[in-house]
Amino acid sequence: MPPTLASLVQHPALKLTVRAGEDRLDMPVRWVHASELVDPVPYMEGGELLLVTATNLAAADPGAMGRYVRRLAAAGIAGVGFGVGVNYDEVPEALVDAARAEGLPLIEVPRRTPFIAIGKAVSEAVAADQYRAVTDGFEAQRDLTRASLAEGPAALLARLAAHVDGWAALYEPSGGVVAAQPPWAARRAARLGDAAARLAQRRPHTSSVVGDPAADAESTGDRVELQTLGTGRRSGGVLAVGTAGAPGTAARYAVHSAIALLTLTTERSRSLRAAEQRLGAAVLRMLLAGQPDHARTVAGDLYGALLDAPFRLLVAEAEQPAGSPAGDPAADAPLELLAETLEAAAAQAGEPVLVLPDGDGRLVVIAVDGGAAVAVCAGYADRQADEAGLVTGLSAPAGPIATGTAYRQAEQALSVARRRGRALVEHEELAHGSLLPLLADEAVLAFADGMLRALHEHDAKGRGDLVESLRAWLSHHGQWDAAAADLGVHRHTLRYRMRRVEEILGRSLDDPDVRMELWLALKATVGRRAPTLSPECGTA
Repeated sequence: MPPTLASLVQHPALKLTVRAGEDRLDMPVRWVHASELVDPVPYMEGGELLLVTATNLAAADPGAMGRYVRRLAAAGIAGVGFGVGVNYDEVPEALVDAARAEGLPLIEVPRRTPFIAIGKAVSEAVAADQYRAVTDGFEAQRDLTRASLAEGPAALLARLAAHVDGWAALYEPSGGVVAAQPPWAARRAARLGDAAARLAQRRPHTSSVVGDPAADAESTGDRVELQTLGTGRRSGGVLAVGTAGAPGTAARYAVHSAIALLTLTTERSRSLRAAEQRLGAAVLRMLLAGQPDHARTVAGDLYGALLDAPFRLLVAEAEQPAGSPAGDPAADAPLELLAETLEAAAAQAGEPVLVLPDGDGRLVVIAVDGGAAVAVCAGYADRQADEAGLVTGLSAPAGPIATGTAYRQAEQALSVARRRGRALVEHEELAHGSLLPLLADEAVLAFADGMLRALHEHDAKGRGDLVESLRAWLSHHGQWDAAAADLGVHRHTLRYRMRRVEEILGRSLDDPDVRMELWLALKATVGRRAPTLSPECGTA
C-alpha cells in the first residue's frame, strides 16, 4: 500500500509529532512538496504533504491562517508539515487551531530533520509500493495463465475475482453470460447482459464503466468495468470485472492479463469455428446434393446428432444499410449476432446446430426441430427486425433426405417475409394459410389493373356493368341463371355482357387459364378504386 501520514509519523528516523488531525493519519501521501508561497495551491495536484517554515506566512495571525488552511484543505492535500526552529521555535497556535478546525493533519518537523529526509522516505515508500504492485501483477499473470491453460476460462475468472477482491464474468457478443465467478455473481452479471451486448458492437479494445442496474439491498452497487475481447473487426466477447472501487495497480495488472488470455482463447475459438464452418458447409452441400449417407460420414461427432432427428432449415438475410456501399461489413453484423445468439442457445441446451454464412449476405442454419435455437429465433427476429432489417424464413420439419426441399421451403418463406415486411415467416404458415394475401404484391396488382382496365373504362362511361357481371359469372362457375339472379338481370343480358367482355379483352372465356387469371385479377383488386379515366381514353 502507498505511504500514509501514519507510516511517516511512525518512521523512527524522522521524529515527527502530530499537532492536529490525529483521526486522519490514514491519508495516503502521493508526494512531498516544500513551498513558502502564501498560496501554493496552483502548484499542487492533491494528496501531497506540504512542508513549510512560514518564511512568508503570518503564521501567528488567526485570520490569515484560517484562510490559508481552508485553501489547502479544499485542494485535497494530505497534510502540512511545519518545520520548527527556523522562523518559529514551535508551531504557531493560530496554525494549530486552523488545522484542527478544518480537520487537516498538521505534523511538527523537528529542526534536526531536514525536509529532504521526509521526501526521500516518501519516495522510497512509493517506489516500494510500485515494486510490490508490479511483483503482485506478475504473480497474478502467472496464476491466471496456469488457471487458463489447466482448466479454461471459468477457472481464470475465479482466480481473477480473487485477485481483484470482487467478481468477474465472461459474455458472448450477444450479451449471454458464458461464465461468472464466484457463483453468487451470476445474477449480478446477467443484469448487465444488455450493456455487454451494446459494447460488443463497438470495436475491440473498448471499455466502459457501469453501475449495477439493480443496486438494492441484495446488490451493493459495485463499480463494474466492461472490456471487449478480440483483435478482429468485431469483438469476440466481453469481460466484466466488479469491484468495490477503482482497481489498484496490482488488480489492474491482473485485469489486463485476463483480457490478454481471454483474447487468445477467443481468437483460438474463432479459428476452430472457421474449421467447423468449412466442415458444416461440406455437410450441407452433400445434403443438398441428395447424399445423406456421405453427409453423415463427414458430419462425424460434430454434426452427426443433428442428422438423427427432424430438423428445421432457416435462411436469414439482412438489408444493406441505407447509403452503405455494396459489400459493406456493417451489413453482416446483424447476421453475425443472430448466429451467435442461436449458437449460444443451442450450447446451453446441449444441442447441435449448424450455422453457415453463405457469403452472399445470408445465413443458413440447420437446428433441431423443437429445440432451443428454433425457439429463440422468432423472438430474436422480432426484436432485431426494425433496427437491423433482419428477415428470416423457416422450413417445415425435415430429415436428411429432404434437405433440398427444406431449403426451398425456407427460401420461399424468406421471400414471403420480405414482401410482407415481416421478421419471420414459417413455411407451414403458407401451407395452411391462404394464397390470397400473396396477391397484394405490387407486380400482381399491376397485372390485375392492366388486365381489367379496359372493362373499367367501359363501365365508367355508363355502358353496362361488365366488371361486376364478370365477377358474378365467375363466382357461380359460369352458371347463367344463378349469376343473372344475383345481378338482377335476364340471363340473355348476362350472355350479351360476357360476349362484350370477350370482345373487349380479345380473349375467350372458354379458356380455363383466362378464367383463372380474370378471377385472380378481380380478387387482387377487391376494395381498390377503379382506374381514373383520362380524357384521351376512347370508347370500348
